Amino acid sequence: MAMTVRVVERPKRTFATQIFLIEVWKGLLVTFRHLFVNLARHTAYALGMRGGEPGAVTIQYPEDPAVLGKRARTRHRLLKREDGAPRCTACLLCETICPAKCIRITAENAPSVGVEKRAKSFDIDLGMCIFCGYCVEACPVDAIHMDANEVEISRGTRQDMIWNMAELLGDVPKAPKVPGAAR
Repeated sequence: MAMTVRVVERPKRTFATQIFLIEVWKGLLVTFRHLFVNLARHTAYALGMRGGEPGAVTIQYPEDPAVLGKRARTRHRLLKREDGAPRCTACLLCETICPAKCIRITAENAPSVGVEKRAKSFDIDLGMCIFCGYCVEACPVDAIHMDANEVEISRGTRQDMIWNMAELLGDVPKAPKVPGAAR
């Protein structure tokens, strides 16, 4: 079978397309349309004329907390078995699949006969995490979730962004540390 090559001709660039003035004006028109429509809606609301759509509103964070969807991927948390032990079997699938390489797991033999291995340490560097959710999808025992509904995870130092197993399980609260304070 003979393949034919089709030559694609690009349109000629005129002076108007090279300086992008028309496109800049189109963008400005969209921006000003949003400005004046929202201004009119907010003015109508302030004067007590209810009706129509409300104007766009900036969320006053942190006074008004952000509304999260049901499927929002927030801070990680580890789940426990019925006996209180972590569910993680140290299969290392989450560490392997993580594109940011922010998960570090050290495995050890489990004392229980029902489980072959367990995680000796489980650390996640949330400063490096891209919150993709691959670790949750890869886990065969459903040990890790990203539904802690905690979006305020900033800390004073890079070291404080690393969460260990006890903090991920919720056994030890992760208290924000003030930079420069005595430790």
